[in-house]
Amino acid sequence: MKRVSASLFAMLISLTAFSQSNFQKLNLGAGVGSTHSFTDLQKHDFGWAGYGTLDYYFTPFFSIGGEIQKGEIVGGDINTDPYERQFINSYATATVNGKIALGAFINYDRNSFSNVIKDLYFGAGAGVVHNRMKSVVRYQPSTGYKFPGLDTSNDIVFPVNLGINFYFRSYNGIPKVALNVNVQSNVTIGEGLDGYNDSSVRFKNTNPDIYNFYSIGLRYHFGPIGISKRNLY
Repeated sequence: MKRVSASLFAMLISLTAFSQSNFQKLNLGAGVGSTHSFTDLQKHDFGWAGYGTLDYYFTPFFSIGGEIQKGEIVGGDINTDPYERQFINSYATATVNGKIALGAFINYDRNSFSNVIKDLYFGAGAGVVHNRMKSVVRYQPSTGYKFPGLDTSNDIVFPVNLGINFYFRSYNGIPKVALNVNVQSNVTIGEGLDGYNDSSVRFKNTNPDIYNFYSIGLRYHFGPIGISKRNLY
C-alpha cells in the first residue's frame, strides 16, 4: 500500500511539473510599418513609421510596457481637397500600453488551432504625441485664406492594439523570439495631428483626429524567469 501511495504521489508531482512552463518576463521589440491618417481632411493618405517597445510580462499572456514611435502621418491633397489643404506630420509618440492575450481565457492544450491563436492579444494605453509639421499648406492658394493651426504641438493619444505573436522556442524550450504583427488605432485629444484647427462652420472640425499604424516586427524575451502553471507549448 505504501509503495502504491508513493508511486501515485511521484506521478502527481511529475504531472504537475510537466504542466508548468518557464517564461522570461522582459520583452524588447522593434519594427516598421505604415501609418494611415483619419483627420478632418478628405484624403486619408499613408506614411511610414518605426517603433520600439519594452514590456514586462506578469504572466505569459498579460503585460504592461512602454512604446516609442517615430515617422510621418500624411493627409490631404492640394489639388483635390475642397479647401486645398495638405500636410505631412513628422510625429513622435511615447505611450504606456497594457496587453492581454487569448491564452489567458481559452484551453489550448490539445487543440492545434487554439494553440496558435492563444497569442492573439488586445491592448490599450495612453500617452503623448508630438506633432511637427514637416509640410503644411497654411494659405489657401485660390483665396489667400490663412488656415488657423500650429506647426508644433503636443496632444494626448489613446492607442488601441490588436495583434498576434508567432513564437520561436530556444534550445531549452523557453519562448524566446517572436514575429509580431500588430494593428494600432490612435485617437487623439486635440487638433494638432493634421496642423489645422479651424472651427468655422464650413470645416465642421468636430471629430477627433485618428491615425492607424499597421506594423510588423520582432520581439525578444530576456531577463527574470517566471513560472506558468500551464504548459505554453
